Amino acid sequence: MNIRDNPEDYRNLKQAVGLLESPSLTARLSGLIGSPIETAVKALPDTVSKKINGAVTAALHSSVDAALWSLENSPKKPASTRLHKIYAAASGAIGGAFGFAALFVELPVSTTIMMRSVADVARSEGFDLSDFATKQACIEVFAMGGTSQADDATETGYYATRSFTTQTMQRLSKELANIAAKQGGKAVSNFTPGQAGKWLAVLIEKVATRFGFNISSKFAAQAVPVIGAFTGASINALFTDFYQDIARGHFIVKRLENKYGYEQIKEEYAAIKSTPRVS
Repeated sequence: MNIRDNPEDYRNLKQAVGLLESPSLTARLSGLIGSPIETAVKALPDTVSKKINGAVTAALHSSVDAALWSLENSPKKPASTRLHKIYAAASGAIGGAFGFAALFVELPVSTTIMMRSVADVARSEGFDLSDFATKQACIEVFAMGGTSQADDATETGYYATRSFTTQTMQRLSKELANIAAKQGGKAVSNFTPGQAGKWLAVLIEKVATRFGFNISSKFAAQAVPVIGAFTGASINALFTDFYQDIARGHFIVKRLENKYGYEQIKEEYAAIKSTPRVS
């Protein structure tokens, strides 16, 4: 079975490539505030950066179960993307209005809203929210769209980002590494609760490094006193919109991989990506 024989699926894949290879979140954030954000991130004190990384890891841990639990498990149900952006904007407005210190209080709330939004998109693409593989894929979304200085310069693009999670899992026990090597969505469903918890803990730790870079950008922007609540709301809406797009592309790709196979979709993805776009 070839995806090119199904025009609708092929259009979906092209849509996914467009979403997943779009301008980075930091580029969009720089456009929103009217100046490059990287300088502001570098100006953050080391103590603040470390506190952000710890807060991001904790927020991801707490948000994944809360987000999936709060959604009805009804695959194919349309996603409520606008509603989640409104919720995110409201939490961002509170963080922006009360200053830098409030951002650490607001982070778990906004992360849970974004995670819920991602899971909502996964559900709309037909994924079962009770499946451990779906939970893993939701967490992976937050590794996309941002890089830190510690990242390998060659580690760019959608499939490269996905591969780093697989490499991370290889540091686990031989038993877990063998399960991960199968690369099947159903394989991870066979984990015991203890194995699943260990897997997620390592995955979140790795994802937090990349997501933390984007959150540092958010903190740097909202820490400027003149920005205030309005831009705090705008930044959170931008973050939610970005990760909704990434989630849409990610779960389209995974749905098509389930149907046509991992290798075929990966090859077609690369071919579409390398094709010059007609302006």
